[in-house]
This record gives sequence, structure tokens and C-alpha cells, in this order.
Amino acid sequence: RRMWGNVLKRVAACAILVSTGAAARSDHAIGMWGGQHAGIAFEGGLADVQFDCASGTIDDAIYPAKDGSFSVKGTYRTGEPAPIKVGQFFTSKDAVYSGQITQGATKKAPRLMTLSLTFEDGSTIGPFTLTEGMHPQLTHCS
Repeated sequence: RRMWGNVLKRVAACAILVSTGAAARSDHAIGMWGGQHAGIAFEGGLADVQFDCASGTIDDAIYPAKDGSFSVKGTYRTGEPAPIKVGQFFTSKDAVYSGQITQGATKKAPRLMTLSLTFEDGSTIGPFTLTEGMHPQLTHCS
């Protein structure tokens, strides 16, 4: 009986956390983030990134600093953001994905991410503004 009492207390505590939203936000970026010309799909701490006529990966989980800023390593490759076909060649290069995650206009509004890429030669792409829970709006290559 004592064990069931402890189990019920834990279940009730979890239900309170979920209902109050305390467990709703993760300390790292998760799920889908999308905007004009870019989108990120996080899964298991890693991410696939889509751009107009390009794609990439984020190879580390994004744990923003207290001010929301982040900087993580990944890759970038030109070409259609689609599955790679057997025998297909593409150019892939190392990239640093950096930016900031901020709270939306209200507490319940989705978070926003400003995302930029920097390459070894110092060139950059971005910034892109992505919204948590939104799908990307991409212009596909022809």
C-alpha cells in the first residue's frame, strides 16, 4: 500500500508539472522550426537543416546560453534538400550554426530562432528567422 501511495504522488506531481507548463519547454532545441527559406528538424539532439537549394546537419544539441545565444558545429551542402540518391555527388563543407533563441510575444507564443551559418573561409549565410513548431517555406531548385 505504501508503494502505491508513492506511485500516486509521483503521477500527481507529473500531472501538475505538465498542466502548469513547467515541463513544456526543453533546455535544448527540439522539434520542428521553420521560416522563410530555412527549416530545422531536431531529433535526438541532432538536426537536419533545409534551405532553398541546399541542406545540412547540426551535429550537436543546441543548449542556448542564458541570453538565448548558441553556436554549434555542423555541415552544409548545396543541392536540393531531399534524400541523397545512390551515386549522387554533392559538395559538403563544415559550418558553424549560430544565433539566438528568444521567447515569442507572449508566454504561450512559440519561441523564435535567429540562425546564421559561418564557413571556414569566413563567408556567411543568413540570418534566417525560424518559429518553433512551424514548417519551412522553401523555394525548391529546378
